[in-house]
Amino acid sequence: MAKLLYLANGAKKHAPGRLDQFFERQNLSVDVFWAFNNELPDSLDEYEGIFLSGSPHGAYEDIPFIHREHDLIREGAARNIPMLGLCFGHQILASALCGREQVFRRESCEVGYKWLDVHAPAERDLLCGGFNKTTHMFVWHNDEVRAGHPDMQIIASSDVCPNHIWRFRDRPIWGVQGHPEIPMADAREWFEGVRSRLEHDGANIEDLLAQASDADDGKTMLSRFAKLLHG
Repeated sequence: MAKLLYLANGAKKHAPGRLDQFFERQNLSVDVFWAFNNELPDSLDEYEGIFLSGSPHGAYEDIPFIHREHDLIREGAARNIPMLGLCFGHQILASALCGREQVFRRESCEVGYKWLDVHAPAERDLLCGGFNKTTHMFVWHNDEVRAGHPDMQIIASSDVCPNHIWRFRDRPIWGVQGHPEIPMADAREWFEGVRSRLEHDGANIEDLLAQASDADDGKTMLSRFAKLLHG
C-alpha cells in the first residue's frame, strides 16, 4: 500500500475536512504528523507522496517548524516525491521551491465561493486534465502566492488573485489556494465553527451557504493525486 506523509500545519492536528480520512478511503496508508506542534518525520524514505495542509501561520514567518518544513519540501522535490499543498500548503511549496518573496500578505482578504478561470496548462495536467474553462471552489486567504515565476505553471486564477492553482515545472508538485475538502453537507457546521474569523474577514455565512458547492474538480484533483501515488 502506498504511504502518504500528511503534514498537519493547523492549530489542531485533525482539521474539520479530515482529508487524512479521505486519503485513507483512497487506499493510502496515511502518516499524520502535527507539524504545527513541531512533529516532523526524521526521514522521507518510506513515503510515496506528501500532503501539506492549511495553517494560521504565514509561510514567511520565522518559526522553527516552518523552517524545517521548507527543508523537507526541498528534499522531497530533489527525490521527485509527489506533493500537494492546500492554502498554507500551497504557499509554503511556493516559498520553498521558488523563493520566500513569492508569498506576501494581501491588502484585503479574498473569501467566498469563487469561479476560477482555468488556463491552458490544465489541458495536459495529471490532476487537472479535462477541467472546463472555469471551476468553482471556496477560497479564504490573507496571504497570496505571486504568479509569473518561470518555474510555475499557473493552472487557475480568480478575478483578484492570479495564482490559485499552480504546478512546479513539469514535476508532480501542485499548490491549491482554495478549500475543495469542504462538502456541501458539512458546510454549515464548518462555517459556524469559524464564524467569527470569517465575519472578521468580510464573509457572510448565509451568503456562503447559498453559494456552496461540492467543488467536484477540486476533489478530482485530490483523488487523482492519490492514484498517482499508487503508480
